[in-house]
Amino acid sequence: MLILGVLLDGPLHGYEVRRRLELWGADSWANVAYGSIYHGLAKMADEGLLVVVEGGKGGKTVYEITEDGRFEFHRQLMQAWYEVRPIVDPFQVAMTFMDRINRPDLLNAMRGRAEQLQVTLSMMERAIGGKQGFGAPRHIDENLKLTTTQLAAQLAWLQDAIPKVEREDLP
Repeated sequence: MLILGVLLDGPLHGYEVRRRLELWGADSWANVAYGSIYHGLAKMADEGLLVVVEGGKGGKTVYEITEDGRFEFHRQLMQAWYEVRPIVDPFQVAMTFMDRINRPDLLNAMRGRAEQLQVTLSMMERAIGGKQGFGAPRHIDENLKLTTTQLAAQLAWLQDAIPKVEREDLP
């Protein structure tokens, strides 16, 4: 959906798609593997969602979204708005096995994660609003705000759980 959506505004080559996603900070909220963009573009062209525009910029392959691609983008977009799906986070898998870690290691891991979350939250809060100066739409900040809220919830859980582990109430 991301690649199709980027191409709604006109033909681009893979590097331009990547740059736009980087500008939006998609790596922090969409699990983007930038190296897979080129494969995704070629696959969507094979599926008829994109068409290759010949004689592209600097000899690079330029892709344009087709009507089928626009339809598929809209279908996926509306599905994403209406379908509530669980957020898959490997940390929750790790939490499932917290009883398999000795208490000192668990506490160190929890405190270390809390510190990392605090640093990440601080960086994300500084980034909010800054991307607009480089051409990102205003609503892109909402993705950062949502991610910040989710990470803050994880930090709050850790701050509540660490004393429980210290008191041996957990795990």
